Amino acid sequence: MVILLAGLTRERTGVKVPWITTPLSTTWFTLSTLSRKITTAPFIREADFTPPYPISSPTDRLHSSTVQLTVGTIFMACRRVSFSSPEPTDIEMANIPLIPLGLKETKEVDFSVAFKDFILEHYSEDGNDFEEEIADLMDLRQACRTPARSEAGLDLLARYYNQLPLMESRFFSPNRQTGLFFTWYDSFTGVPLCQQNLSLEKASILFNMAALFSQIGARSNRQTLAGLDQAVSSFQKAAGVLNHLKDTFTHIPSYDLSPAMLTMLTSMLLAQAQECLFESLVLPGIRNLFLSLLKMAQEAAKVSDIYDQVHQSMVQAPIKDNVPLFWSTMCLVKTNHYRSLAHYFVATALLDHQLGPQDDEDHQEKSLAQVYDSLPEGRSPLDLLKKRGERRRIGKAHLRRAVMGHEEALRIHGRCRHLKKLSVLEEILQASLKRSTDKFSTNNHDDEFTDYMEAPDIISKTEHRAQPELPSNTKVKVKDFFHRLGPLSFFSAKQRWTAPRSVRLVPQHGELGFTLKGEPPVQVVSLDPCCAAADDGLKEGDYIVAVGDSDCKGMSISQVMALLKDVGEEGVNLRVVSLMDSNASMHTKSATFCGLPKTYSMICLAYDQDEKNGKGRKVTKKPSFLSWGLKNRLKSASTLSLPTAEYSGTMPWNKTCSTFPSSSSFNDSSLY
Repeated sequence: MVILLAGLTRERTGVKVPWITTPLSTTWFTLSTLSRKITTAPFIREADFTPPYPISSPTDRLHSSTVQLTVGTIFMACRRVSFSSPEPTDIEMANIPLIPLGLKETKEVDFSVAFKDFILEHYSEDGNDFEEEIADLMDLRQACRTPARSEAGLDLLARYYNQLPLMESRFFSPNRQTGLFFTWYDSFTGVPLCQQNLSLEKASILFNMAALFSQIGARSNRQTLAGLDQAVSSFQKAAGVLNHLKDTFTHIPSYDLSPAMLTMLTSMLLAQAQECLFESLVLPGIRNLFLSLLKMAQEAAKVSDIYDQVHQSMVQAPIKDNVPLFWSTMCLVKTNHYRSLAHYFVATALLDHQLGPQDDEDHQEKSLAQVYDSLPEGRSPLDLLKKRGERRRIGKAHLRRAVMGHEEALRIHGRCRHLKKLSVLEEILQASLKRSTDKFSTNNHDDEFTDYMEAPDIISKTEHRAQPELPSNTKVKVKDFFHRLGPLSFFSAKQRWTAPRSVRLVPQHGELGFTLKGEPPVQVVSLDPCCAAADDGLKEGDYIVAVGDSDCKGMSISQVMALLKDVGEEGVNLRVVSLMDSNASMHTKSATFCGLPKTYSMICLAYDQDEKNGKGRKVTKKPSFLSWGLKNRLKSASTLSLPTAEYSGTMPWNKTCSTFPSSSSFNDSSLY
């Protein structure tokens, strides 16, 4: 927040901020920042709060998280911002610090073994041929562990985040586990969370993108309009990423990714964006006009209200048990500070201006009515405009509330040991209090009676409300590292293919004996059963993946036909694959998959009991509970049939258990 020093003499530098009168007799006052000498505290760099060592244990992670949050905020407060002015060079400009989010940390993951095995078993390719692609993916993830606090770091995280859906489609099958474990640490508690699916990985990368946006926003040069615009945009994008994270990943068992925490963090980021929007209005200077002051009062009240809502969410359980104390304290300080500024603006408008003959009375009355919800003692906005005594009474009441609010902000600041280390924040609050007390002393006369009128609340209003903004780089297209495996729409973890078969193609009278259709990979259709390729094993519906030594998984029909046209009488070898039934691999787990994990054991137990008792229960005549008949296999794509039986007071496991077939069609080795 830029400090307001209207009419306040900066005694430390000997530079006085004067009231400037323009030729049009319009008074301005500049809302300058507090000047201070940075001589006692060294400049804190970004590297000073980045751990130079790997975090291994949860205790180290918790300590690192707390230190990073604390020192990171101090860094944002004490950062030096150059200011071009005729003042001495050792004078720096300072702002109320903003709160950046800390990055989540993770352990290194080795993809090589799991991906090579999956490529060999699922895609029937040599996994060693993809070592370079696997290494590139691992290098990208490793770089995402320590991204630069800049746009380059954001682009790095966005590239990896957009690679994750491609990686999930290639290697993460719903029917088998890859054996990969992704471990991420909670950014607040330091508690590790380990999962095998990619949901945690995606959510954590999104969280770190939001954290980087918040750090860029907190580092922006808030002494320029361009820097303030960057800060506003960064905080809005950080809020947009967290909002998208909350809506997309709703069941991540990590506290910093819980809906309640993400909602609070989003509100805090938007509050800081709104604060920067207010600073952008203040930076050029505020015209000391009645309507301009009322407008700024409502803008300051809006910032105060938003921070008050953030503070209320921070003190609710269980958030208050894990959020750093100085976060909630800072929000409470800003709530009181900006509310006091709002009262100061209204007091200045009422005390320094009188309704003149050339003023638009209706416009001023309407503007004043929008500031108050209700006035004390049945007064009307028109009474304040026309009666000088009423203006003074209400104006002084606003000054009293401004003084009390600044005193409360200083009291809260003094209770927090972390905020007490931020001397710049204390100086800002002290300067604001001095400005309000000086204004009150100027307008308070000894011969006046003490008036304890309570100033009415100010209605908050803003013309530019901070809103979540989803950055475009979260949906950027990236190159698939494993594109050599084939088009992702066909060659994915969900699609099961036979092992490539070699077929000898010998054209007869210039005819191939089949036609091709479809997008890459091309499919064999209209196959002549008498052609040489059919005799050698080519089937209707096969997909051509190679012609000779040329891989054609990604080739179009015209490209494949160009290769086949050059085939002479000696012929050429084709490599073809066939799409398998996705249910064929589930026959050994169908009972468990259907919600009957103990079916086989229960059947055996009931069978043993029947033999001991020498009798069985009567049941309605139905097919076998586990039917593996040829008729069922032909009628249904499923290899396991679970027919329903009418309940007749008996249980179906009392029947004789059918034996499992030894057909080679159910042999796993035949699937590859």
